[in-house]
Amino acid sequence: MIGRIALSAGVVAAAAAGAGYAIARRLTAPVGPRKFDLPVRGVEHDEDGDLVVLDRTDQTAADGIYNVWFDHGGWAQLSAEVVDRGPTRVARRITGTAPDFNPKVDECASWSGIYYATPADAGLHARDISITTPAGPCPAWRIDGDPSTWALHIHGLGSTRAGTLRGVLAATELGYTSLVVSYRNTAEGPRVGTRRSTLGHAETPDVDEVIGYAVRRGAQRIVLFGWSMGAAIALQLADHPRHAGLIVALALDSPVLSWAEVIKANCARSGLPAATGYLAIPWLTIGPLARTVGLPGRIPLPAFDWTSRAADLTTPTLILHGSQDDSVPLQLSQALRDARPGLVELETFDAGHTLCWNADPDRWQKTVIRWLQTRVAR
Repeated sequence: MIGRIALSAGVVAAAAAGAGYAIARRLTAPVGPRKFDLPVRGVEHDEDGDLVVLDRTDQTAADGIYNVWFDHGGWAQLSAEVVDRGPTRVARRITGTAPDFNPKVDECASWSGIYYATPADAGLHARDISITTPAGPCPAWRIDGDPSTWALHIHGLGSTRAGTLRGVLAATELGYTSLVVSYRNTAEGPRVGTRRSTLGHAETPDVDEVIGYAVRRGAQRIVLFGWSMGAAIALQLADHPRHAGLIVALALDSPVLSWAEVIKANCARSGLPAATGYLAIPWLTIGPLARTVGLPGRIPLPAFDWTSRAADLTTPTLILHGSQDDSVPLQLSQALRDARPGLVELETFDAGHTLCWNADPDRWQKTVIRWLQTRVAR
């Protein structure tokens, strides 16, 4: 009997270890290709233009403006108008497309909140530059404005710098100079080691070099715009003593404020018990296990837990977060706001992860501009 109990315990322990390893591998996996799994069911024409017919899903029927990307490089921007086409279909009006592109029936697309492909698509005049980082040269866009006040725009895990152009519009209206940055092991940044993400740990020094670039060119005040994991990077930078008085404000969309809670939420979204996420923590935080996963070393996850480190936050922070976010729980942002009233302001939207701007771009823009006008001296 004792032997059977020991054997059973060993099997359970092995299964738990295997689950934790698999979750850690999935979370830190190299950036893969976009999935094109949304077929175009029809293209309609009327006196107001074209509409694309898609399968009805929570995404395709959601309020707001979005983009559909196609596997051959085209894209189509969609208006907030949702037209019913029966129980299984919706039509969305096309408001803009890639040059010389027209969607066709049976083409497969990818639904996205990344609304603009390039700065020019957003009406922005940008220069392509390269930032020298510990990982190698990282491409960036520079949009010139006030030489003394700069905004750095940091995208999230698995995304691209194009996703942050939504926030650049607000910074440009305020007159700031903007840098839209990339970092290691992203679709655009340099490839290092096994190309795995370190959840902001090794990526933060890459973005730190962007701050140096701005300072050498006259920046006296810096505002960090961070999206999801990009917000985790922004918080790490603002916490660095040498940036005291330089980083004057944080504008964070769907911020990762606790990796442990985010891992649990994503396990639940995948149909696993949320507590399964705890099994991944040793594989990320213990050096030998982390290297087995393919990471260069351990990730200090407690340093990224701002629900526990709320007292350490000293930079005025605006958080924009969707109530339908099943990837990064809204409760984390609410807890940080409640822990630091007066320093942290939270605006909620009826939106999913990093889709607050898409759900209500006018409100997002006005909220950010109004808040920064009261926090950033000129």
